[in-house]
Amino acid sequence: MVAIERVETRRSRREFLELPYRLYRGHPYWVPPLRSEQRALFDVRRHPFYQEAEMERFLAVAGGRTVGRIAAILDHRYIRYQQEQAGWFGFLEMEEDAEVAAALIQAASNWLASRGIRLMRGPMNPSANYECALLVEGFDSPPCVMMPYNPPYYAQLLERTGLRKAKDLYAYHTTATEIQISRAERLAERAAAEHGVRVRTVRLKDFDAELERFFHIYNSAWSRNWGFAPMSRAEMEYLGRQLKPVMDPNLALLAEIGEKAVGCALALPDINQALRYANGRLFPLGLFKILYHKRAIRRIRVLILGVLEEYRATGAAAALYAALFRNGRRAGYDEGEFSWVLEDNVMMNRALEALGARRYKTYRIYEWKG
Repeated sequence: MVAIERVETRRSRREFLELPYRLYRGHPYWVPPLRSEQRALFDVRRHPFYQEAEMERFLAVAGGRTVGRIAAILDHRYIRYQQEQAGWFGFLEMEEDAEVAAALIQAASNWLASRGIRLMRGPMNPSANYECALLVEGFDSPPCVMMPYNPPYYAQLLERTGLRKAKDLYAYHTTATEIQISRAERLAERAAAEHGVRVRTVRLKDFDAELERFFHIYNSAWSRNWGFAPMSRAEMEYLGRQLKPVMDPNLALLAEIGEKAVGCALALPDINQALRYANGRLFPLGLFKILYHKRAIRRIRVLILGVLEEYRATGAAAALYAALFRNGRRAGYDEGEFSWVLEDNVMMNRALEALGARRYKTYRIYEWKG
């Protein structure tokens, strides 16, 4: 019999944190996240996301041991912005047991229902601005940085509980030999000649001001995206501090027309390729392992690429793509992932396919209507 427990004690907090490290021990593709970063993400008192959000965490226990976990999340900024009474579930991990899955989903939906929320979606960890969705296709390779991984049985168990697809998210893969950089270069040249679009790398000495430019473009360019809620300034600053140590300045770009920043792009070296050797710990040896293997990283993930709506006809997006490809090659990267892209973002999906990228992973957001 499966019992549900709230995460309220030091022991239960440790169980919630450690469950995935036990479930995936020895798995060839799962990449253990740093425990320190996971603790920070669960800290509702300090993490800036929870300034306008609530979270309750639950454990599934059977036979005296933890067999699953889930969080119920109420993002008030999302509700206010989208004018939709919806909540999230996230941080889902579980053994292959239908009873465990049903108990976890019921616990999260009950918590949301007690707050008047009958529509639940997920996984969100804890929102679409962070890791989100469930892997449903493409289990044969490790995830890129800030992308999730889970076994195939997760989708099967969730669908047995009554959850249904809300939206699919795509990840595209390409290599230096497959990408059609000449097409992007031609469009970039036209953008420069006809609209004065120029692309530059961010100025790390002026990091706060550059972050402000990214912050404005991100919240504006993604404003109409399904599931989007704008990041607060505190969240953006927090994320900026997290990403700065792993950023390659050549892959953080701003597109400008005159003195105005109209688009931005950020690709991250796939630190997962080094992180997988640390087993989730920086000390005593994890940091040295990460630094050692970091030198061999040859893959990047294009995390952000967006243009202000009123400038999308200028070719700024193509100029950003061309600069990313060019700078990435010069820096020695020969493989890339573009993720994630909404399944119904026809323009972006077609653009990536035209550039020679192929869809190789599919992630899914599920929903439950109580």
